[in-house]
Amino acid sequence: MLLKKLILDVEVIKEVGDLNLDITNIHSDSRKIKEKGLFVAINGFTKNGIEFIDSAIQNGAKAIIVEPDVDAKELFEKYNIPIISVKNTRKALAQVACNFYDNPSKKLKLIGVTGTKGKTTSTFMIKAILEEKGLKVGLIGSIAVYINEEKIEDTDRTTPESIEIQKHLKNMVDQKVDVAIIEVSSQAMKLDRVTGCDFDIALFTNLTEDHISPKEHPNMEDYFNCKLNLVKMAKCGVINNDDKKVKTVKELLKDKEIKTFAIDNEADFKVNPKSVVITDSYIDFEIMYKNIEERIEASIPGRFSIYNAAGAIAVASYFDVTADEIRKALKNLKVLGRSELVPNKLGLTIMIDYAHTPSSLESILTAVKSYAKGRIICAWGVGGDRDAAKRPVMGEISGRLADFTVLMSDQVRTEDPLKILKEIEVGIKPTGKPYKIIVDRTEGIRYAISIAKPGDIIVIPGLGHDLYLEKNGVKYPYNEREVIHNIIEEMIASGERKEVKV
Repeated sequence: MLLKKLILDVEVIKEVGDLNLDITNIHSDSRKIKEKGLFVAINGFTKNGIEFIDSAIQNGAKAIIVEPDVDAKELFEKYNIPIISVKNTRKALAQVACNFYDNPSKKLKLIGVTGTKGKTTSTFMIKAILEEKGLKVGLIGSIAVYINEEKIEDTDRTTPESIEIQKHLKNMVDQKVDVAIIEVSSQAMKLDRVTGCDFDIALFTNLTEDHISPKEHPNMEDYFNCKLNLVKMAKCGVINNDDKKVKTVKELLKDKEIKTFAIDNEADFKVNPKSVVITDSYIDFEIMYKNIEERIEASIPGRFSIYNAAGAIAVASYFDVTADEIRKALKNLKVLGRSELVPNKLGLTIMIDYAHTPSSLESILTAVKSYAKGRIICAWGVGGDRDAAKRPVMGEISGRLADFTVLMSDQVRTEDPLKILKEIEVGIKPTGKPYKIIVDRTEGIRYAISIAKPGDIIVIPGLGHDLYLEKNGVKYPYNEREVIHNIIEEMIASGERKEVKV
């Protein structure tokens, strides 16, 4: 595509050089640039894209987009290739990507899902319901990219970069997908990853404190407004009317079509609180759907799962699905790393979950406490280089709700893991509940399993679907399910524990 066509709708400040140039690839990562490429030099958190212009040109870049403070004329004289100065390089990358892939989001129905918790589960629920309807569905989320049951590729963040999103949407259009669903994080909104996407429906699940740090959001209002912007982008919205902050969206966006779901408050999709049944393996509830109170069962336990299901049902209602289609879709649905029970030879109840915020940790432990017959053993840690203020808060929650806590490493990134655990310990100590610090995650899981008895529930929050541990910029492969399997095999082989025959 000609460069001059690629930059249509981009806020250009200055352009130097011939724009009648054929471009065959685009990226903000110089290592991924190929011959006839357009390199977008984004100023990131730790590196400035202009540092990698030489690398991009060596790999085949024939044009460069730069930040407004970069002297375009000077770069042109140095490299003798077109230089385009824009108001915002991240927005420019997103818009150029839309142009390059011929605006694929306009050629299918697009659903965006945002919120502190429940994004992944909600997207899988929506996907399952719409597939039961007979639609072909694409999903771009924190676990992987899917087209129906086919996994296209694994992902390592909630929302990919804009160029990747548009590439996947173009592939979905080519594959005749009817509906695409995207998990949209607040960071994705802040960093313009979904700019240019034509959203039909936006689901806002909830809002609790998270991602407040120097590299993320300065305060909760900024965090909320980033998520609110997704609803603004969409033709219509679906919101949680039981969430104190989210329910204000309807008042803030009076001209927008907004549907609501709730358990405690009035809503378009109202769950009957007296009908709710929660066990260790499923939820069962009645919800108002098409003016009839329908009974729905879903195989993901916890009160929070009812909210996720209600939101998914509200979104799916735009596609005129039937109550039977909803029932069939949700009854046996499993989502990787979300209240995921790990089968094992010891017959223990071991649950993996993605909970990594105070509210999500409280939700999962409260849910488990409602049906636990024995002790709750909670083995966890928190990520480094993130909101440190939540650490003692989460420590208090674990101490209050769990019977025993094992503190162990999570995604430590560049921080000292012991320091992180000591900061969590500050919250646990006053509860008076027993706990143990074991820095190594595998050893921490081993200890939790070693003290567990029949009837106890081991909850391992944090990693969820993540298949790696990150330390000092390196991601080491780490599959918690395999780790648990291997630990138990070793325990049985050594005679430490005996296999339970089912």
